[in-house]
Amino acid sequence: MDAGVGTAAAPRRRPLIGPETYEMVFGTVYTGLMTNLLLAVACLPLVVLVAATDPAATWPYVALAAPLLGPALAAAFAVFGAFSSDGSTAVVRTFARAWRRHLRRALAIGALATGAVVVAAVDVAFFWGRTLGALVIPVLVTLAVGAVLTAVLALAAVPDLPGARLRDVLLAALVLGSRRWYLSAVVLLVLGLLVSVLAVRPVVGLGFAAAPLLYAAWGICRFTLRAASPK
Repeated sequence: MDAGVGTAAAPRRRPLIGPETYEMVFGTVYTGLMTNLLLAVACLPLVVLVAATDPAATWPYVALAAPLLGPALAAAFAVFGAFSSDGSTAVVRTFARAWRRHLRRALAIGALATGAVVVAAVDVAFFWGRTLGALVIPVLVTLAVGAVLTAVLALAAVPDLPGARLRDVLLAALVLGSRRWYLSAVVLLVLGLLVSVLAVRPVVGLGFAAAPLLYAAWGICRFTLRAASPK
């Protein structure tokens, strides 16, 4: 009796990290890296212009290619939404489907934001060093920043509102972004961090930093759009 108890097999210890945890980690890493690659491919003309030329000299071509950011960001936000809701790692299929489905509206949003930024930049250059510049330039910069934030909020809403009119999406993004201005400021901070990383280390920015920072911006945008809506 005692011998049987002594020779009984000891209970197996459970692993500290289960297979579900490994799957989640690898799925997250894969989703981030593949989203970065797809973003670079979707914005390839813009990436080539910024990386291979002097944007200050080729800014008209950069402005023409900049609206490509619209469909690329809408598709990336769709990937984030699918991964967040059900853990989907079908990144390529989700990205391609969202890119095709929202191409027209996202291009329009990107074009409107690009046009606002270009007009503001030209006006800033005109008023720079003039007497009225101290009054006009802050207003122009604020308008440009507001256009960018409204566009990002609208692009975050596009995958969730495929049947909404573009005017309604933009109006909702403008109103809700202004109402939750402190959240919009955080989005601007995250986007500024991404731009700074891309400017200093383009490979690191495109290869590693883009997806996590855009995911953070998307999460804040989604919270902004939902927090201000009536319950």
